[in-house]
Parts: sequence; C-alpha cells; structure tokens
Amino acid sequence: MLRLGKAGIAAVDALAGGRAVGRSRGLQALARRLLDTGMAHPRPASTPWRAGDITLVVPVRDDAEGLAEMLAALCDAAGPDDRPGSIVVVDDGSEVAVAVGDGITLVRRERAGGPGAARNAGMAQVTTPLVAFVDADVVPAPGWIGPLLAHLADPQVVAAAPRVRSRAGPAAGAATAGGTAVAPAVLAGFEAVESPLDMGDREASVAPRGRVSYVPNAALLARSDAIAAAGGFDERLRYGEDVDLVWRLVEGGGTVRYEPRSLVYHRPRTNLAAWFAQRFHYGSAAAPLVSRHPGAAPPLAVSGWSLAAWGLVAARRPALGLGVAAASTALLVRKLSDLPSPGREAVRLAGAGHLAAGRWIARAITRAWWPLAVPAALLSRRARTALAAAALVPPLVDWWRTRPPLGPVRYVTLRLADDIAYGAGLWAGCWREGSAAALVPDLRSWPGRRALAS
Repeated sequence: MLRLGKAGIAAVDALAGGRAVGRSRGLQALARRLLDTGMAHPRPASTPWRAGDITLVVPVRDDAEGLAEMLAALCDAAGPDDRPGSIVVVDDGSEVAVAVGDGITLVRRERAGGPGAARNAGMAQVTTPLVAFVDADVVPAPGWIGPLLAHLADPQVVAAAPRVRSRAGPAAGAATAGGTAVAPAVLAGFEAVESPLDMGDREASVAPRGRVSYVPNAALLARSDAIAAAGGFDERLRYGEDVDLVWRLVEGGGTVRYEPRSLVYHRPRTNLAAWFAQRFHYGSAAAPLVSRHPGAAPPLAVSGWSLAAWGLVAARRPALGLGVAAASTALLVRKLSDLPSPGREAVRLAGAGHLAAGRWIARAITRAWWPLAVPAALLSRRARTALAAAALVPPLVDWWRTRPPLGPVRYVTLRLADDIAYGAGLWAGCWREGSAAALVPDLRSWPGRRALAS
C-alpha cells in the first residue's frame, strides 16, 4: 500500500492511461516503486535487442539425449530472426563425451564441477552483450525469447526469466537408472502443480522476500556485463548457485524480472529416489544461501501477531487467539486512517493476513521444523493434533483448489514426502554450514508509514 499526494495520483492516472509518467526524480521513483512492488508491470513498446545479440550457454552432463532434444526444439521454435547469435555447449565431465553439430562451440571439462562451474566456463566464450543460460533438460516453447528481450529495453533490468513448466518424462513404467520408475506419471502429475522451478502465472520483479523471491537458471536471459560484474556463479555451491547469482544481481542494484508469458518446459525426475534426492539437495542449499545473504530466506516470515494468534489456537485457547487478532486489527485501523473506511479495510487486510499466516506456519512446521515437531508430537497430544492439522489441512485445501491429475491421497503423500526431503536437506545443510540461521523465523509487526520520495 502506497500513500500518494496529488502529483502521485496524477502520475498513476497517467500510467493507467498509457501516458508517460514524466521525468522528475520523484515521479521516476514512484514508477520504479510501482514496478518493484508488483503494483504495475512494464510493457515496453520496443527493445534495441535482437536474438542475434545472445549467446546461448548450455551446461550438460551425461544427458546427450536431452541436449539433442533441447537443441532441436530450439531450432524448431525459432524463426530466422529468433535464433541466438551463437551457442556454447559445456560438457561438464560426462562419462561419454557429448557431440554437437556444426556452428556450435563445445567446451569439454574433464572433471565435473557442477552447473555453476560449467556456466562460468561457457561465459568465458561469450562475446555478445547478452547471454542466455538454458539447461540441457529444458525445451523452450516457440516465441520464448521475445518477451524476455523486451524487458531488457529497461536499462535497470539486468536479467529476465521465463516460466519453467514441468513436462512429462518417459512413459509410465519405463525403466530408469537410480531408482524404481514405478510411477513417473504420478510424479509428473504432482510436478504439474508443485514443481519447485515453476514460479506461477503472475509476472513479478524478483527479489529476496518478494512474492517471487528467486528464479532458477534452468533458463535465464541476462546482460553479459552484469554477470561478469557480479563475478559469475559461485562454484563452491553445487546447489542454489543460480539463486545466489540472482540475489547478487539484485543486491548490486539491478532488477530481475519474471515473465510467465515466456515459457520453457523442464523434464522432471522420473523415479522416487531421484525425486527425493532433488528435494533434499534443494533444502541443503538454504543454509549456505542464508550465510551469504542474511535474512533472505527465513523458513517463516509472518507478523508476530499472527504467530501469537495461531499459537493460542493450537494451545486450545481460541478465544485468546481471536483477541490477539482483534487487537492487531485495531492497531491497523490507526495506520489506515487516511482511507474512507479504515475499519473495514483493516478487517479485510488483517483477516486475510492472519489466514495466510496460518497456512505459512503450517508449511514451516511440516517442511523446516518437522525434526522438532515429530518428537514433540510423540510426547504431547496437543502437539499431535497441531501437527496432524498442519500436515493434512493445507495440502487438502491446495488439492481442492488446483485439482491436479492425481487423487488426494497420492497428492498429500507426495506433498509430505516433498516437505520431509526438503527439511532433511535443510537440517543437513545447517549442520555442514555450522549455523542454524536458516531455521530461524522472521517475525514482523504491521509495517509503518514510509515516505516514497521527497
């Protein structure tokens, strides 16, 4: 929520009508704030960039089939004016070296160093002003590059990311290495609505603690000089290196945009062992990321009022919980006194906030804190009730809302397995990092007044 003066109101009306906002420092700051908070989204009329300004960097390891499919789809999806200026494939220590066709640069690393090291090796070959990172297990959809290029018309934007949808893997029942492929169709159905790479269908400015707090580098378009200035990928991180780079770009003053109108498809894991390991590794990245970016990724970020209210409900003191919620609503009325109906708006905002907080608290219990919640449930009947509610109610609500192509029992089971795997990785990462910072919640009160610009 922003409080605007007469000039700000006029500027918002101008933007809504498709007119220029003006060049004054205050109006420019307002326009940037609207973009950064997601209250407005850019619609550039043109861009100076073309696909020929892009070098495509593709890291690959032991996935020659996926690489061939990705390159073929890229050529099929691109018209003559949409193909990248050059393509660099980095073979990151594959047991059987990959081969590429004419016109593609191949960089061979004898020892696998991880995706960050492979992308850095590819960056060393880039001479174009733009670089696109695309993983070998990704298939770009037709027209995927245009919406991303449009965002780079804004000199503040240093990178733009497409939506990464999950796609079906091998046929159900196909044999795969590393685990039992008894239910790839079930996993694919779950991934269709719960993929950790899919940031949803709403565009956003990407920033830590934002609605879209990160984007994966399964596919990313960026300015080459911005990547170089940020120091490239941190090769010490085998997982989360893409999140770390995006956050460093943002912390350096750049803007990263998430653009769901650009679409690529990612092949999900096809057996439970590989799927569980993927979630574990994602969780293990949280602790080193928090060490590098303090406060960027708490397991829970809610108002202390909300946590107190739900804690009282869990302790079977619902009346006291409602009292805490009512008190926070009353305090919010004072901060909304400029509105025509501050009481009604406070009830709407506080009510929605407390309900959303309950869902986030439940997810934190089953995802980040289950190693503490499970022993507590064994010792306390109230803790058992709270844990059962946290484990069952939100997933069932989400199943009803999204209606994935699998039944509620399978969906809830996989959702809990997802949380267990991620949480186990999170605790393992904290142990290796020697820090519990990634397990500490961030409790905030309602925000106060803050001036936008003088």
